[in-house]
Amino acid sequence: MESKFPIDAKLRQTVASEIQDPNHMNDLSSQESTHGAENSHIEIGCVATPAMLSGDWGIRNSLIKQVTDQNIDHLFMADHVSFINGAGMDAMINAATLAAMHPTLKICLGVYLLALRHPVTVARQLSTLALSAPGRITLGVGVGGEDRHEMEVCGIDPATRGRRTNECLEIVRELAKGEPLDFSGEFFNLENALIKPQVKPPIPIMVGGRANAAIRRAGLYSEGWLAVWCSASRFKAAISEVQDIATEANRGEVNWRHGLQIWVGADADKGRARQFVADQMQAFYKLPFEAFEKYSPYGSADEIAEFLIPYAENGCKLFNIKACAADESSAIDAVGQIRERLLKG
Repeated sequence: MESKFPIDAKLRQTVASEIQDPNHMNDLSSQESTHGAENSHIEIGCVATPAMLSGDWGIRNSLIKQVTDQNIDHLFMADHVSFINGAGMDAMINAATLAAMHPTLKICLGVYLLALRHPVTVARQLSTLALSAPGRITLGVGVGGEDRHEMEVCGIDPATRGRRTNECLEIVRELAKGEPLDFSGEFFNLENALIKPQVKPPIPIMVGGRANAAIRRAGLYSEGWLAVWCSASRFKAAISEVQDIATEANRGEVNWRHGLQIWVGADADKGRARQFVADQMQAFYKLPFEAFEKYSPYGSADEIAEFLIPYAENGCKLFNIKACAADESSAIDAVGQIRERLLKG
């Protein structure tokens, strides 16, 4: 029978294998937790939607006001140059837009496809953004690859995206210090590269991804792992591994802040909640919702918070919550309610 969700076979295989590969997940069914987490230090964010970033200015401002009225800590956004059928959004530009719309709201780029850009120009963007929104930006970095063609049209061999991202991260981190840099690598060779002013305060970097290479990348180049589609027990084990890798690399003291990016369906009616998140995930990933269901909770805000509490107890300090609900206002309210419940523990 022909699939209800037609899509490139390589893309289907990539996404499905990343969700289900036991080498990446470990103990998928367990929700073990360690009690006594300091939930007051948790940050909760909701997605920056197209309605916040374009269109009528009054509507945009009202949505941002609703986010802050709900005491939501930050907004986050995805990043794609040309995903599947040409869809995309530039997370760096959207971050600058949001920073200009509110004086204190924090912003998380989650995740930015760094391998598709030149690291020196990214370092300049971050230096500029740090001037207009000091202390408000978190840079989440991923390698992408769900759509190999996206890499190819940017002139990047998909097979090199991980190694290229590593070099980019090293260069961006060094240039943020505001000092000259000489660098010789597989993809970039720089002589006396310099970006001023220095990024102050430093922009924390989080690394997304679920493969062993992503865990190692997080340990070497980030201040936190940004997880997706994993159990609470896997989360705990992975962040321990990340921190061990950093110790072995003699990185010194790191102000760790690990996070989870998650889709949820929010509604008092559990069936409706499931339909909301299923419809949106299937439309985006072109895969049946059953591929994601185990790690995409749905129901009331309390039910979703109950699902997330073990992650908080196991060291998650930042939640990027993509809430799917009856409308945008309901989604924002749901994230605010989830935040309130999580902070209570």
